[in-house]
Amino acid sequence: MSENPLQLLFQAFGKVSECVQTHLSLFILPSTGSSLSLTANRSPLVSPSTPDFHLLQPAEILQKANSSGPTTKEELGRATWTFLHTLAAQYPDKPTRQQRKDVKELMAILSRMYPCKECADHFKEVIRANPVQAGSHHEFSQWLCHVHNVVNRSLGKPVFPCERVDARWGKLECERRECDLQGPLMDFGDEAK
Repeated sequence: MSENPLQLLFQAFGKVSECVQTHLSLFILPSTGSSLSLTANRSPLVSPSTPDFHLLQPAEILQKANSSGPTTKEELGRATWTFLHTLAAQYPDKPTRQQRKDVKELMAILSRMYPCKECADHFKEVIRANPVQAGSHHEFSQWLCHVHNVVNRSLGKPVFPCERVDARWGKLECERRECDLQGPLMDFGDEAK
């Protein structure tokens, strides 16, 4: 029996989330001492001598992230676009038939189940007018950049130069390629071609 596509999506999202969390662990509030620490257990992570110390986010951004209020539509949108562009950055140059199908299905699911109904309905219109292109990493990244710009234009926001998409949302740097999208070693549907 085949696995539920949503289950596969959540598993993939979980793996990406773990990688992102690993990298974001450098971006935490400073403690009273000279090192930075997690607010929950106060175990030191980095100190001012750490090479990436200067990359820490301003306290205002972190305080907003730690606020107890509900997520705003804008925050959800930014997080969703970050997830999608990161997925596109990890998308293989030669995806399997299943990977192509999964990406198209993911976009369809987002257009039906996105927590903001107005946004979901708009995205449904956008992908109806611009069908998902997922034949390669480049094709999917460029398609996603294009549809992101369609949404940005509708919101009166600036557009992003799509020729710079890989520089902005490059592949995640994970140990032992743990963040690479996993697919079957052989796509049996492609074998018959």
